Amino acid sequence: METTSMKTDVLNLKGEKVGDVELNEAIFGRAWNGDLVHQAVVTAAANRRKPWAHAKTRDEVSGGGKKPWKQKGTGRARHGSTRSPIWVGGGAAHGPRNDRDYSKKLNKKMARAALYCALSKKLADGEMRFVDSLTIESTKTKDLVGALKNFFKANQPPSTLLVSADGNNSLVRISNNVPKVDTIHGSSIGISDLLSHQNVLIEKEAIEQIR
Repeated sequence: METTSMKTDVLNLKGEKVGDVELNEAIFGRAWNGDLVHQAVVTAAANRRKPWAHAKTRDEVSGGGKKPWKQKGTGRARHGSTRSPIWVGGGAAHGPRNDRDYSKKLNKKMARAALYCALSKKLADGEMRFVDSLTIESTKTKDLVGALKNFFKANQPPSTLLVSADGNNSLVRISNNVPKVDTIHGSSIGISDLLSHQNVLIEKEAIEQIR
């Protein structure tokens, strides 16, 4: 089946056009499917969820092996253990458990389609730009902030995701110093990364890594 493409500008870090790039329309030209994207976001959040709280049951609480008093003749209610849930210091009847599994499943085809929907919407809304390189020669934080201002005119750059073609450790280190700016490898991009940032800058060489 023939793959259709679309063309968009490639900019440098000064915000100047330096060329064009062909984009796969199946990835960057999809119609918005809010239900599918919502399902993918919920699945991703559920799979990150870790149940930390853990309450011990009466079997797990230490002590309580001995019957507190004899069964009959005391005038008091019958009890077999001081670790019953109705006793102070007893186990919990229906407390939270850290062995609970919150994970959800979403097949790969649907997850990929949701990612493509998010990429397409970012591009259609003007919140995605493509740059020839994300390399900052000086490795100074102020130079990255200055470069972002060439794309976003606000004094403080909005939340921005930088998509690099390689493991650019210096870019990762610099972006860590800028609030709301994160760097990710093209092959690792996920739907949560896209939707948690207002704008996206993608290095030209990283386009082929997005699958």
